[in-house]
Amino acid sequence: MTNTNKRAFDNFDEFAEDYRDTHNKAIAMSGTDSDFFSEYKILELLKFEEAAKPLRILDFGCGDGNSSVYLRKHFPNATIFGIDVSEESIRQAQKKQVIDTTFAVFDGLKIPFNIEEFDLIFTSMVFHHIEHHLHEGILLEIKRILKKGGRFYNFEHNPNNPLTRKVVNECEFDKEAVLLKPSYHKTIIIKSGLTLNQLNYTLFFPRHQLFNPFLFLEKILTWMPIGAQYYVRVIKN
Repeated sequence: MTNTNKRAFDNFDEFAEDYRDTHNKAIAMSGTDSDFFSEYKILELLKFEEAAKPLRILDFGCGDGNSSVYLRKHFPNATIFGIDVSEESIRQAQKKQVIDTTFAVFDGLKIPFNIEEFDLIFTSMVFHHIEHHLHEGILLEIKRILKKGGRFYNFEHNPNNPLTRKVVNECEFDKEAVLLKPSYHKTIIIKSGLTLNQLNYTLFFPRHQLFNPFLFLEKILTWMPIGAQYYVRVIKN
């Protein structure tokens, strides 16, 4: 995005074609690749969701569609939609030809769907690319299009983790990112009128072979606010 005093949200057009390569370089210290980070989030959803149901799922801020690939893999009967402000990213997503999945550009503010249309809305590393004063309005849009009982999952980097801050500070497309503190995240959820059901911390250990014996601990450390990332599970009551 061009640097201006009126930044609203980051547009990834310039990074879209080489996004995965750029991301892989940025996370090299993690011991794994970009695809791992895309899929692990969908596996977190499966801790709460019934994969076989014919859900309507929105991938909000879908980028190049990598998360939608794994949504399709693990939710085989779902109808999936992906939206993003970046036209180039949407073109890259469409090239993936994900079955029963529709990708479209939107303006970043008004979500182009009807009231109570989705069972599940998934967002991955999007809100830190949006100016904070816009968050509450976007959450109201998410609330509007969620069905009653619908769930919203929002994954974010954890600013409490020093390695996360290092990766973000050194990543080319995160230069203007402003990370969301978990306490702030909870506050804006409450203000929106949605119900916070879970706040879980994830990724406590790098994926180098040396740490493999400790990975099982991540299942019981979700309460500890030092994981590299975290997510909220939110319900529309």
